[in-house]
Amino acid sequence: MSTSEGKVPERRKTTPADLLAKKQRREKIVRITCYDYPMALLAERAGVDAILVGDSCGMVVAGMKSTVPVTMEEMIYHCTAVSRAAKYAMVIGDLPFLSYQTDIRDAIYNAGRLIKEGGADVIKLEGGQEFAPTIRAIVKAGIPVVGHIGITPQSAAMGGGFKVQGTDVTTGRRLIDDALALEQAGAFMLTLEGAPDRLAEVICGKLAIPVTTMGGGPNTDGQTINMYDILGLFDRFTPKFVKKYANLAEVIVQAVEQYKQEVQDGVFPGPENTYHMKDEVLREILEH
Repeated sequence: MSTSEGKVPERRKTTPADLLAKKQRREKIVRITCYDYPMALLAERAGVDAILVGDSCGMVVAGMKSTVPVTMEEMIYHCTAVSRAAKYAMVIGDLPFLSYQTDIRDAIYNAGRLIKEGGADVIKLEGGQEFAPTIRAIVKAGIPVVGHIGITPQSAAMGGGFKVQGTDVTTGRRLIDDALALEQAGAFMLTLEGAPDRLAEVICGKLAIPVTTMGGGPNTDGQTINMYDILGLFDRFTPKFVKKYANLAEVIVQAVEQYKQEVQDGVFPGPENTYHMKDEVLREILEH
């Protein structure tokens, strides 16, 4: 339907081409991370462009100390839940640790599982230019790929932990080289986590593909943030790039405390929450 007639175009499933067009029009890409059906349904209702089903599920919803223990089966489970809710938002499935690092054939197979079994639209993997051949092979197999450089949680220990990346000449140039290599390998979008704002802006300008950042400032193609972080539901640590838009943890605790008190006081369940039986039916039951 033509927008020149004042009509709003019907919303449809977001594609890689849509995100590229957003970059070209200088429209910001809004990406959010979540792992389950209720959260994805709310993100979908809010109108985000894409939902990342990250391997951070291990830390956020399973209490793991890192993303390393997360398995393919767990990622497929979470992708399936999110994909059921995401009618329009692009679903990005995250390849977990050791699902793609050891062998390109395994990488293609596991990427395919996230699409075929998990319902993801595209996949994401961590790593720089050393994984360009892997990305090239997955793309050749017909699976769109999002690259991820900067802070890469699966290998954070090798990079000195969860700290800003690319702050000196050597590592800054390395990030630029990584970004260009992943684009050349066929990645249609890049995630840049934990890089300084000016470097992020440079990388965004050098790449034709969209670059979404976490901590890279406002002058990039878009932002990615964890839904549990912005809602105040995850408090083990809070990265600098997180802004809390609500404190739902406090609301939830208050609600559960009220429920507990009402049960103890005999207030809940009330008549409106209780199934009832006619007196004569009960009498007949007791007579037998």
